Amino acid sequence: MKIKVCGMKYRENIEAVAALQPDYLGFIFYENSARNNEDTVPTLPSNIHKVGVFVDAEIDFVVEKVKKHQLNAIQLHGKESAEYCKELRNRIMTPETGLKENKTTSHEETKNIKIVKVFSIKDEFDFGRLQPFEDTVDFFLFDTKGKLPGGNGYSFNWEVLKNYPSNKPFFLSGGIGMEHLEKIKNMNLELPIHAIDVNSKFELEPGLKNVELLQNFVKDFRF
Repeated sequence: MKIKVCGMKYRENIEAVAALQPDYLGFIFYENSARNNEDTVPTLPSNIHKVGVFVDAEIDFVVEKVKKHQLNAIQLHGKESAEYCKELRNRIMTPETGLKENKTTSHEETKNIKIVKVFSIKDEFDFGRLQPFEDTVDFFLFDTKGKLPGGNGYSFNWEVLKNYPSNKPFFLSGGIGMEHLEKIKNMNLELPIHAIDVNSKFELEPGLKNVELLQNFVKDFRF
């Protein structure tokens, strides 16, 4: 399993967390979030994938951020439809986006930009909702249903995932902290869990990560 640290906001903190070598760093581009990133995305090692997180954003806005920050993945955390995802996929895979003209990103590389669709869970979930997205996204992400689109600080009932019907890999998110390490290690390895996504349980304040605590998590996670 890989590690994603989401909700990065401050340059020095981003660089300190990047030094821990997570697989993904997430940057939220949603002005109503306390973790909204105001275009502070420093250059990162090539092995760390940059994920832009969006909530019901205009496709032009998403494409702009992909271009500006050379994002490797797009995480959709709102009510985006399968049609939206399909249109977004078409936009990032065509030269008209301007991505081909960027000096550091070729058109071939834009085809590797992944789309992650988020679904919120509490105690139950209708997995039939996933079917329209099977052919339009690369990953699912399961988060906790709460007042906010993300970063609510508590986990959902992971037992629900026993009924996961798809082969598509997914990110597991929602209030994951140090106390979940053993449970993660003992999870059903037959589930196609691609990555563990951490955020609020490792913060000193919204957007500012506790690097020491994250270091301990990464060290114990990669047992």
